[in-house]
Amino acid sequence: MGIDDILLFDETIFKNIDVFNPDYVPENYLHRESQMEAFAMCLRPALRGGSPINTVVLGSPATGKTTAINKIFSMVEGNSDKVVCVYVNCQLHTTRFNIFSQIYNKIFGHMPPETGVPFSRIYGSIMNYLQSEKKSMVVALDDVSYLFYIKNANKIFYDILRAHEEFKGVRTGIFAILSDIEFRYMLDQNVSSIFIPQEVIFEPYTIQEMFDILNDRTKVGFYPDVISDSLLCQIAEYASSVGDLRIGIDLLRVSGNFAEADASKTIEKKHLLDALQNTDSTSLKSTIETLSTNEKILLKTIIELDADDLIAGDLYKSFSKNTSTSYGSFDRMLNKLEFLRLIDTKFTGKGVKGNSRIIILRFNNEEILKLFEHIRI
Repeated sequence: MGIDDILLFDETIFKNIDVFNPDYVPENYLHRESQMEAFAMCLRPALRGGSPINTVVLGSPATGKTTAINKIFSMVEGNSDKVVCVYVNCQLHTTRFNIFSQIYNKIFGHMPPETGVPFSRIYGSIMNYLQSEKKSMVVALDDVSYLFYIKNANKIFYDILRAHEEFKGVRTGIFAILSDIEFRYMLDQNVSSIFIPQEVIFEPYTIQEMFDILNDRTKVGFYPDVISDSLLCQIAEYASSVGDLRIGIDLLRVSGNFAEADASKTIEKKHLLDALQNTDSTSLKSTIETLSTNEKILLKTIIELDADDLIAGDLYKSFSKNTSTSYGSFDRMLNKLEFLRLIDTKFTGKGVKGNSRIIILRFNNEEILKLFEHIRI
């Protein structure tokens, strides 16, 4: 099939290709019922005119945290006009002005002027609206660790949580979402005294749970009988091996595109293999980019040492030359790299306590070093 044929080919195996987009919120949200119930309990006081319960949402990347937040916010807004629900991606918006501009946009339907308007006026407009309309507000700060890294968190938390001191009757709360499960946040006393959160934990999906979710996506996104259970199981197993459900969803989309380019009404093994070849380096780069600075340094140290029998103790000696990390934190970082399927470890039974570990890199050294050329540490 030539390029013109591909572009003009009318038949499609996709019933709704949007189902495979990263921002798609599924109607059936599987295997997160307990977390959704916890969110509902935290938002319930706001529906009755009170303050939302502050919440810390914990979980590794690709465990459904953002989807769950957007899903529960949509449900709240679909059933009540008493609560303003605002989602903010803190990787993209890190300053007070930017974050409150997102809140302003949610309330008034447009962004405030970028120049000529002081922060106090934007802040006052938001709080006066909540006060006059007698509405509560909950702000979800996704990847909130970014605010702590640049030392903006305390002021932003204070602005949101203590608004009632200046604007009587205003009820506000924060859902703080942490994808870096080892991050330990610290708030000033005047903020921590009011930010006393519930914790909602998102455990990694099992292979069966990934299969169920991917199967549900295929039913909504493809026409019937486009992909077999056998191929779907292989995709679920691969997504589990890299610890990222999003990779499995993207594999469905890319495999479907390869099938259509072949004028095939079904996704075959060769289409999945083509998709895997297309996805591998993208998946690895995406995983590495989610690491903290010290975790990236640790991974790079493993690569640079390039030892067949790299002992954890020897690795720590090299790693600690570039960082001031304790051995306990180092050990947790190793566990995270193993959880993300970047390394394997095995106990040797040797050493003083009989528990020395050998570190085994799961990928080719040169492949990862090449990716590091495009990744900021």
